[in-house]
Amino acid sequence: MRNFRVPTGLPGFTLVASGQLVSILGSEMSQFGLMLWAYEQTGLATSLALLGFFHFLTLIMVSPFAGALVDRSNRKRMMMLSDLGSAFATLVVYGLYLGGSLQIWHLYLAAAITGAFQAFQWPAFSAAISTMVPKEQYARANGLMALSESVAGIGAPILAALLYSPIGIGGLLAIDLASFLVALGALLAVKVPQPRQSAAGLEGRGNLLQEAAYGFRYIFARPSLLGLQTTFLLLNLFATFGQSVLPAMVLSRTANDETALGIVRTAAGIGGVLGGLLLSTWGGPRRKVHGVLLGMVLSSLFGSLLMGLGQGVALWAFASFVALMIIPILNGSNQAIWQAKVPPDVQGKVFSARRMIAWVANPLAMLLAGPVADKLMTPAMMPGGALAGTFGGLVGTGPGAGIALMLVFTGILGALVGLGGYLFPAVRDAETLLPDHDQAPPPEPAAPVL
Repeated sequence: MRNFRVPTGLPGFTLVASGQLVSILGSEMSQFGLMLWAYEQTGLATSLALLGFFHFLTLIMVSPFAGALVDRSNRKRMMMLSDLGSAFATLVVYGLYLGGSLQIWHLYLAAAITGAFQAFQWPAFSAAISTMVPKEQYARANGLMALSESVAGIGAPILAALLYSPIGIGGLLAIDLASFLVALGALLAVKVPQPRQSAAGLEGRGNLLQEAAYGFRYIFARPSLLGLQTTFLLLNLFATFGQSVLPAMVLSRTANDETALGIVRTAAGIGGVLGGLLLSTWGGPRRKVHGVLLGMVLSSLFGSLLMGLGQGVALWAFASFVALMIIPILNGSNQAIWQAKVPPDVQGKVFSARRMIAWVANPLAMLLAGPVADKLMTPAMMPGGALAGTFGGLVGTGPGAGIALMLVFTGILGALVGLGGYLFPAVRDAETLLPDHDQAPPPEPAAPVL
């Protein structure tokens, strides 16, 4: 019998990404179904926004400690822990549904639990890329992860919309639980090397609180990294404010047609697939910062501005397609910068702090977006409303028009953030101002004990 050869390098990471593709497909299908169920129960955009709020709130709160634990622990086990925790939350929701006692607040609690466990996943996966593949393939590996997410984005909405009536929430949740097993199997089959010790790794040692804080100290000591994350903070604030209620706009403008929403999301998934394929084969622009800043401009103009201006499924689908084709290049370019500049043995801490900085305003945006849409913008954009005369010719009036106007405003602001990044040399020249981590001097040897 031949010995089984454990996949390593880019082939090994491709296997992991394939397992994640199946898991994301299952999760996206169940989340799509739960979103439809929640909107049917309440008819309020706030219900959809709160699902994201509770998910992001716990994710951000746990992230610094999760990053410290990722650097302390075996990264493969941390990735498996994240999948198991998310599966547990899905299992609880499934049990409540089968028992006939599922309520909206249960979904909020499940979203919070999932967010806490997913705080481990992203820094562990991101850091694993740095040890599994060579530096020149970072962008391609990031493209594979984006490709996995986008391929799932194509199939999940349309499959969920088609299966929602015949198998219901229970069937979609069962598919989600089975998909977690595939992801865990892929992780078990590969080797994820642990990083070598660096000077930054030695400096970052301490108790859990000190190690959690080290990621922030590392970023704040480097203006280029802090500048990059500040642009993402602002972009995410504006994008999240509009995007968290975007499904409610589509549903309200199509008389709750879940197929229309599925088409828009599927178009986004197709765009994401093409963007991921492009990045995984091309590797992104030579100067990755152009992929970041121009990506912010274009994704804002198409993802929010054009979505708000559109008043039909065709234009919404086109806008989603273009915006999501750009997102993998934006995120992959940014990720490649950080993976090249930050030593792998502290990437868990630094990447978790980085995510917290970029996403700290997201829960607030989600919390405010629903009430602003339901109580302020929707009444203002109904026929005869306070803003209907001024902006009605731009986005129309009636159900969904208020949310459309929110998307127009946030799209303009997001584009200004990307253009504004070019005004600051610390951001514009980040790749040349910061040395790569493998160019840094090695840590000094410890003095001999006499």
